[in-house]
Amino acid sequence: MLRPGVGIVGDVSFPVVGVVGAGQLARMMAPAAIALGVRLRVLARDGADSAAQVVPDVDVGDEGDLEALRRFAKGCDVLTFDHEHVPTDHLRLLQRDGVVVRPDPDALVHAQDKSVMRARMAELGVPCPRWELVGAVEELDAFGTDVGWPVVLKTPRGGYDGKGVRVVGSADEARDWLRTLGPGERLLAEERVRFGRELAVLVARSPHGQAAVYPVVQTVQVDGICREVLAPAAISEAHALSAQAVALRIADGLGVTGMLAVEMFDTDAGVLVNELAMRPHNSGHWTIEGARTSQFEQHLRAILDLPLGETTMTAAHVAMSNVLGGAIEDMYAGYLHCMAHDPGVHLHMYGKVVRPGRKVGHATTLGEDAEDVRARARHAAAFLRGDIHE
Repeated sequence: MLRPGVGIVGDVSFPVVGVVGAGQLARMMAPAAIALGVRLRVLARDGADSAAQVVPDVDVGDEGDLEALRRFAKGCDVLTFDHEHVPTDHLRLLQRDGVVVRPDPDALVHAQDKSVMRARMAELGVPCPRWELVGAVEELDAFGTDVGWPVVLKTPRGGYDGKGVRVVGSADEARDWLRTLGPGERLLAEERVRFGRELAVLVARSPHGQAAVYPVVQTVQVDGICREVLAPAAISEAHALSAQAVALRIADGLGVTGMLAVEMFDTDAGVLVNELAMRPHNSGHWTIEGARTSQFEQHLRAILDLPLGETTMTAAHVAMSNVLGGAIEDMYAGYLHCMAHDPGVHLHMYGKVVRPGRKVGHATTLGEDAEDVRARARHAAAFLRGDIHE
């Protein structure tokens, strides 16, 4: 049971949710928290972080510092995350202190460590690309010879948005990376999958086991970074149900609490699970306007063990396009233009300093025609980046 009222201001009958990390995901939880009547606290590395700009209750500290986590947790009824980069051992120690941590560290580790996740998927009978842990050129060469080159290499922990990932055509191309490994360290080698499209399924699960699944979406990746999300994916109902069933099996098998994003490769033989995230996820930003319950509200409902909300779409088609930093540092003029050009576009800016390739916002559009919706979202993102000027 949660212990509502540990906060010292406001209505103490409602719980306080502590979010470790103050990026855009924590920022987008704020409107959902306000609507639910709960209070957010965020642990930020810097007072200028995205969520710290809009959430009044901010602690500044490093999520890798156990004492900083303990100080932060004292003011919270439940602790959750806007990223996975919190030491699992620290979270287990917080639990011993009596802190409610959701998702549980034993579940979260599957989103933190790709090798742990792959091994557990095998136990659950969930289809994944063929993989092996390698620590030497000879091991990688044997794996690549077995599955066929090129091979995808990943760091088991810490990689995201294309970081910590390399596609190699031979073991020699990874020799420099393998040399940097410390004692006992390994890289995750995976077959390079031939797929038709990439899919994502969002599932919410509460502590008592209620689950809610969102429509399957297609994600469009460029250089390892998600550029677009299209809802719903243009696949058959049977195919979508199969993908949703896989995601629900994972959520239940891992004992997830909160949002789970399951990224998949769609192949001729069916879906293969690629990545997991146990928090709101880029592939679910479309739900703010495009679903009856946004992923951010749903995450809060789930970790607080509230009844989960409806996941049905609010329009026939929804498109989300990420706004990446480009040539224009000051995007406000472009922001005004996009709103005037298309009053139906929904622009979400994250308060971040613009750097080339950095996610600084997203644009969402809704409508009856899939291609029109996609074109409108693309136009807004491209104009904000400075790729187009009309």
